[in-house]
Amino acid sequence: MRDAVIVEAVRSPIGRRTGGLGGVHPVDLSAAVLNALAERCSIDPALIEDVIWGCVAQVGEQAGNVARNAVLSAGWPESVPGTTVDRQCGSSQQAIHFAAASVISGQCEAVVAGGVESMSRIPMGSARRAGPGTPSSSRLLQRYDGVEFSQGIGAEILARRYDLSRAWLDEYSLESHHRAARAVDQDRFVREIATIEDPDGSVFSTDEGIRRDSNTEKLAALKPAFDPNGRITAGNSSQISDGAAAVLVTTSELARSLGLTPLARIHTATVVGDDPVAMLAGPIPATAKALKLAGLGLDDIGAFEVNEAFASVVGAWLKETGAPRKLVNPSGGAIALGHPLGGSGARLATTLLHHMQAESIRYGLQTMCEAGGMANAVIFENLGLGTQK
Repeated sequence: MRDAVIVEAVRSPIGRRTGGLGGVHPVDLSAAVLNALAERCSIDPALIEDVIWGCVAQVGEQAGNVARNAVLSAGWPESVPGTTVDRQCGSSQQAIHFAAASVISGQCEAVVAGGVESMSRIPMGSARRAGPGTPSSSRLLQRYDGVEFSQGIGAEILARRYDLSRAWLDEYSLESHHRAARAVDQDRFVREIATIEDPDGSVFSTDEGIRRDSNTEKLAALKPAFDPNGRITAGNSSQISDGAAAVLVTTSELARSLGLTPLARIHTATVVGDDPVAMLAGPIPATAKALKLAGLGLDDIGAFEVNEAFASVVGAWLKETGAPRKLVNPSGGAIALGHPLGGSGARLATTLLHHMQAESIRYGLQTMCEAGGMANAVIFENLGLGTQK
């Protein structure tokens, strides 16, 4: 039976808005990550049969199929195709799911999956504002009583529904920065980050979003971002960022023939739809579905990556699942590192896979909330660990 394994995973550093990656065209940023991936695998790009790339704001510099343009910018053979997908924040995680399905079905032997978002150059919401009218049709609004969907309001709904206080949300966010800072100090990101060079020749190799000087007093002083009486602030939300990440998906058989040792097998992958008004609770049913499909229990999972779109997303997920907090986002998350929308799914996977290798973890689970009330979940299996967790 065919399987799908990831033999390498790499990401750019994550840049702050208008920071170190602000001068890099998203096509060229993607190309740099593609070439870093090929170099680390010592693989001829001509062997790649498809590049599936996530990107949310497919307008301006990110329009016109950024995946194909990145392949050409990277100097890869013209025979390598590429396609760009949009499942909102989960776009590049969905790209990994699609790549696994393509390999397992026998359509391809080697596929690159990943994604990019340059939120400095293409501001969030640009695609929604690119043409006349509004993305919400009259029939859609009628179905939901005229409610305009908002991730910020969805985050507030979760905070109230799960009784997550402002103090808890801020404390969680501070811990994300602390964990990310420890990861940097312990060189835990070195293996996964590729150095990026900007057009001026400056090199960029470190995540910019980590705030080592943050404290509870500074976070408490921030005003609510979406509701004057709410709990969600810029401090307990993900950062607007630039970044890209990629993984190489193939079969165990091809990996062996190329002399490559898999980081992990893609054990189980799923996606769910959920309430589009609360919008961000999808990781809860997605996690339950993935575990059921895999025949695993929560205790079988040794590490979790739950995207920190907002602290309330992770707080709701923790309360509902009962997962140990120490195993969730052990190296910090999007609140500290940043959330380059279309690239975040592959960034989380890259961090999780390298963490599983470093800590000898057999199973890791990744899940992400997505605009429109959706969520992906995937379980990775470290194949070299027998029955260890």
